[in-house]
Amino acid sequence: MGAVTELVNKQAVAEAFSRAAVSYESAAQLQRDVGEHLISMVADTHQAAGHSLLDAGCGTGYFSRRWRDMGKQVTALDLSKGMLEMARAQDSAHHYLPGDIERLPLDDGSLDICFSNLAVQWCNALPRALEEMHRVTRIGGLVLFSTLAEGSLGELSAAWKKVDGRPHVNQFLTPDKIAEACAPYRHDVQFSQCTVLFPDAMSLLRSLKGIGATHIKNGRLGGLGGRDRLALLDKYYVRQDGMLPLTYRLVYGVLQVEKLIPR
Repeated sequence: MGAVTELVNKQAVAEAFSRAAVSYESAAQLQRDVGEHLISMVADTHQAAGHSLLDAGCGTGYFSRRWRDMGKQVTALDLSKGMLEMARAQDSAHHYLPGDIERLPLDDGSLDICFSNLAVQWCNALPRALEEMHRVTRIGGLVLFSTLAEGSLGELSAAWKKVDGRPHVNQFLTPDKIAEACAPYRHDVQFSQCTVLFPDAMSLLRSLKGIGATHIKNGRLGGLGGRDRLALLDKYYVRQDGMLPLTYRLVYGVLQVEKLIPR
């Protein structure tokens, strides 16, 4: 229930993000905006929730540093060795932990807050990811997550289908499936939409490496190709005021940990 239609090759995902680690933060404005909104949802309650925090899918540690500056004791976790090393190099957290959100290497109830910004779209099953984050969070704590919903990157998918008949983007969960995954918990889930404009296909595709929004197979980003293919993508892309629009359907979730959920 709630799983993606194709199992994620997590080794390939980790390797791709490791390659992108050096340039990640310079191309990650969307991630920052989404993460800031997620934090704002608990602006009045996160201090009461507690002190220890897991940044699950920390990337280069931008939000680990953000939470640390707000006084939290931060553990930074990521599947990608390169991302975790970059987070460590920037002194982002108090502790660093390689790991998979769907199999967190932490004890039950060992944290006050679990925060995951635009990372759970790389999980095989959202219910499993939420269950794990809930498991490691103590009663009275919070689980905060953001992800993408069905309809994200629709313009890009439509253009690629005109080029070679393939969408070249991930299949994201429907809002109903996301709501279903949150149903076992007391929760607040918000949905919104954001459209970013790009001057050309190359800049658009490069922007996607940062958030893991395209489908990775065998460690390569689906959709990048030679000049002829990029020219066709430019040709078939439906423009908005002369620019290439790319729409993200964003999901923000806050789960309140009130009891242990039987596994």
